[in-house]
Amino acid sequence: MTSSDSDVTLMLRVREGDTEALRELIERHQRAVINTIHRAIGDANEAEDLAQRVFVQVYRSAKRYKPTAKFTTWLFTITRNTILNEHRRRSRHPSQSLDALQDPSDPEAAGWQPPDTSMRDPAQAAVERELLEKIKQAVQELPEAQRTAVILCRYEGLSYEEIAEVLGCSVSATKSMLHRARLALKDKLRGYY
Repeated sequence: MTSSDSDVTLMLRVREGDTEALRELIERHQRAVINTIHRAIGDANEAEDLAQRVFVQVYRSAKRYKPTAKFTTWLFTITRNTILNEHRRRSRHPSQSLDALQDPSDPEAAGWQPPDTSMRDPAQAAVERELLEKIKQAVQELPEAQRTAVILCRYEGLSYEEIAEVLGCSVSATKSMLHRARLALKDKLRGYY
């Protein structure tokens, strides 16, 4: 049985009210959901709170769950909707997070882990930290659909078909979106590559 098959089996158990199956699904997928949200909104603490909302929505939607696609596709659709709702909320009620009040030049404050520099040249490590911060910033500046497509493709390893389903568009539109996103990122990071 593949992990995808066992996810579906667990979700069908959740649909029947099995909270232990829900706990297992959360343990399996919470890191991917948190990372996806963090990359989309840039706030590590808020990402954990929003991930909790995602799994509450998974539980609330369990009765309507139908295993027509991979469980992770369904999960990332809920994750994307949660991110979109958060962007809408923030645009209506702008506020500054505690992370944003920290030194913006400190990539660790933004939740990014710098590469292990114990065996490398400190100057090279500084360049790599700067590059990670620029990549994060460039991804944040992409339009929402492109940003989501890049995060799901690059960081979560979803196929074009799965991304298309999450975004509610065709596979060819997804490929085009990813192509435009890559061109935009290449342009924004021109001085670094």
